[in-house]
Amino acid sequence: MSKPRTFLKYWLPVLVWLALIYSASADANSYRHSSTLFEPLMRWLFPHLPQPRIEAIHHVFRKCGHLTEFAVLALLCWRAIHRPVKHAAGPWLWAEAGLALALVFLSAAGDEIHQAFVPGRTALISDVFIDTSGGAIGLTLLWLGRKLFKHA
Repeated sequence: MSKPRTFLKYWLPVLVWLALIYSASADANSYRHSSTLFEPLMRWLFPHLPQPRIEAIHHVFRKCGHLTEFAVLALLCWRAIHRPVKHAAGPWLWAEAGLALALVFLSAAGDEIHQAFVPGRTALISDVFIDTSGGAIGLTLLWLGRKLFKHA
């Protein structure tokens, strides 16, 4: 496979996903934007739920979004590093998973640094750990799935 084609197949999805992450973190009012949808839905589903509880659930929901988006990033990075050949998944290599997780960590740190320059956003080291944890969870689920389906 040619180098441009290899890049397009394996690394372009990583870069597109990173662009989506970074564009979402450029939204100065992202908390407010998500709350305009989430909080009315919660009030409709649970009309007697106190406002502080709704806000706490909204916060957890947003952090789960961080976990998920960086789990997807980890899987895309692993795929680009591993480059499975058609009909041959290849062995699980912890070095590949470690490199994918390192890329997730660097991307999460870069995202938080980026947010430090966005009005209305704050850079939090805890978010770097949440994002990296999402990557670790994604890779762990991949490893378990491969083990269960005999691709390890």
